[in-house]
Amino acid sequence: MAQKPSIPKGTRDFSPTEVAKRNYIFSTIRQVFETYGFQPIETPSFENSETLMGKYGDEGDRLIFKILNSGDYFKDIQKQVIGNLDFANTFYQIFDAIQYLEDRNSESNYEEYINDYIETYNELTAEEKKMLLDYFTLNKKEFIAFYENVEVTDNEEELEDKSYFKENFIEEIVKPNISVLLNSTKATASISEKALRYDLTVPFARYVVQHQNEIEFPFKRYQMQPVWRADRPQKGRFREFYQCDADVVGSKGLWQEIEFVQLYDAVFSKLRLTGATIKLNNRKILAGIAEIIGEADKLIDFTVALDKLDKIGAEGVTKEMLEKGISETAIEKVQPLFSFNGTNQEKLNQLQVLLADSVEGTNGVNDLRFVIDNIEILGLQSANLEIDVTLARGLNYYTGAIYEVSAPKGVQMGSIGGGGRYDDLTGIFGLKDMSGVGISFGLDRIYLVLEELNLFDAVELPKPKVLFVNFGDKEAAYCMKALAKLRENNIKSELYPDSSKMKKQMNYANKREIPFVVIVGSSEIEKNKYTVKIMQTGEQQECSLEELLKITQ
Repeated sequence: MAQKPSIPKGTRDFSPTEVAKRNYIFSTIRQVFETYGFQPIETPSFENSETLMGKYGDEGDRLIFKILNSGDYFKDIQKQVIGNLDFANTFYQIFDAIQYLEDRNSESNYEEYINDYIETYNELTAEEKKMLLDYFTLNKKEFIAFYENVEVTDNEEELEDKSYFKENFIEEIVKPNISVLLNSTKATASISEKALRYDLTVPFARYVVQHQNEIEFPFKRYQMQPVWRADRPQKGRFREFYQCDADVVGSKGLWQEIEFVQLYDAVFSKLRLTGATIKLNNRKILAGIAEIIGEADKLIDFTVALDKLDKIGAEGVTKEMLEKGISETAIEKVQPLFSFNGTNQEKLNQLQVLLADSVEGTNGVNDLRFVIDNIEILGLQSANLEIDVTLARGLNYYTGAIYEVSAPKGVQMGSIGGGGRYDDLTGIFGLKDMSGVGISFGLDRIYLVLEELNLFDAVELPKPKVLFVNFGDKEAAYCMKALAKLRENNIKSELYPDSSKMKKQMNYANKREIPFVVIVGSSEIEKNKYTVKIMQTGEQQECSLEELLKITQ
């Protein structure tokens, strides 16, 4: 039975019409990027795992797609993780210790018992110790079951030749619990050294460091490529999607932050997407709030929870903050932010008072005021600018401005753009004090919004302007000479590939809305002429090649 074709969840096929619409968005964004002075670059679809891991916070790291190395990676794990007899013997003794604890109902303190009781444990490396404890924490029942099937022996010769134990250990414990093995840093490195990129910003930081001697700073780049996230697919959320990024590195000036607001506005205006809201915040403000409520050491937990306000509400945010160890007193102090309102200037004044005792928070308010004041003077074409103090975006590398764009009111869609300032993202790759700021457009969500608002009416599917009818090899060869001339003059044209019935070929022209059909038979060949039919009017006329070029221009 033939296999039913399918694609992975969270991915999509695109029809010619859909590709044409997507290309319309791409070309619009590209045009604005280049108008604002940005240069294009591209980076690989996958990076070394160490480049990506640890840059997005715990939630982001869990969504990174890892790529398995080629070869027999399981064999490599066995060799690296359990490839020596001493380590296997340590497992054996720890099984014995666990059984001892089980018999006395004191399993809760097995870690302490292992440390105190088994001498060989202390001879292991830190990595091996962590591995053992991870195994027991996650799969203790399986270990106990295995232990019960292994004959305990004090025979020194038998212990010295532990092949019987190692064989059983690999078959009964390692293979059924391979996922636990993969949690080991050593084991993971032996099977997966690369990962699909999660976003375009971290690879860009890596690019800047690698190519710093070839780059003229400040460096303005744009990049439009797919990214991948192991997220749960739903409306507007895919596992493979395109981002269109623009970034500037090598400048701390706030004028670029103003230009990014204008850039968003320019793109949405060209797409006729009026009423989009550009939300703006500053990471320094969030740090200042965490400081004045006495939870500066929990800034990440605080901002990740706060960023979910529009999704889970005040009650959900409060619950998550409590679970993260943020005190009830601190949450009470931050409650006013859950219903922060007023004009942008009114919000700035409230924040100025609220953060008066925080130097960092005050600096954030001043940065935000500079952007807001200048945008109010310069004006926007079609977008709205709004301060949102709950905006955090959850990414660890932001240090200043934070952007997020929402669709016009009435359209149910997550953010369609976002970004922010990162003062030292390149520092993790060895290049210190290289401030950057950037924004991103979520092409796939923008597509869905434009479609819902019927804003694709001006987008035409690419198609030939001229179709040559195929009556046979002799006629086709004659047509091919004319085709070459038309194409030299950038006139899109094609020859129907098969010598089919006239009706079938004309139906093809009608369905594809091709405006001109060229008919060539023996009569036209003898006279060195072409008969062209104008499909809209049905009018036909005989012409030379030069006249055909003029008619179809």
